Amino acid sequence: MDRKKIAQLSVTELQNLYPDVKCSLVYSENYQLLFGAVLSAQCTDERVNKVTEVLFKKYPDLQSFADADISELEQDIKSCGLYRAKAKSIKNSANQIINDFGGEVPDNMGDLLKLTGVGRKIANLMLGDAFGKPAIVTDTHCIRISGRLGLTDSKVPAKVEKDLTEVIPSEISSHFCHQLVQFGRDVCKARNPECHNCKLNYFCRYYKED
Repeated sequence: MDRKKIAQLSVTELQNLYPDVKCSLVYSENYQLLFGAVLSAQCTDERVNKVTEVLFKKYPDLQSFADADISELEQDIKSCGLYRAKAKSIKNSANQIINDFGGEVPDNMGDLLKLTGVGRKIANLMLGDAFGKPAIVTDTHCIRISGRLGLTDSKVPAKVEKDLTEVIPSEISSHFCHQLVQFGRDVCKARNPECHNCKLNYFCRYYKED
C-alpha cells in the first residue's frame, strides 16, 4: 500500500475517532500558546497547564514577561523542567515580540524561527492553532505513529514533516497532528501499543510486521 492510500485511510479513521480534538494547552492569547509550547518541552501538557494557570495571572501581558526578573521567572516555571533555558526563552521572546514585531506574535515561519527557543515544531503549532494555516507539528507522537503506519521511513522531524506535507491535505494538516497526539496517548503508545484494539490496524505496517 502506498503512502497516499495510507494517508487517506489514516485521515478517515482518525476523523471518526477524534472529530473535535484540539490542542490540549490552555491559552487565551497567542503569546500564551507560544510560551506554553516552550514550557512543554520534555514536560506533559497537564503539568504545563497547571503552571500557566498561575503564571498567566502573575504575568498578565507580554510586557510583564519582558520585564520579569529572570530568577523569579525560573522559580515560577521550575516544575516544568529545564527551567533556566525556558525562562530565558520566554523573557527574550517577549522582548522580541514587543520590539521587533509590534507586540504581535508573527504569523509566518521565517519570523517565528527568529524568536528565542522556537524551532519548527513550535512554529508549526503557532501557524496551525493561532493562525489557521497549514502546519505539521512533528512531536514524538507524530513521528512515532507516522513511522508505524508507514507514512514515513524517517525519525528526523524535518523529514517527517516533509513526508506528511506530501500526503496529508493542507487544510486539515494541523488538526490531523492533534488527532495523532490523542491517538498516541490513547492507543498507539510508545510502549505496549494496543494494536489489537486499534481501528487502524488493518492497514498499519507496524501491526502487519509484528
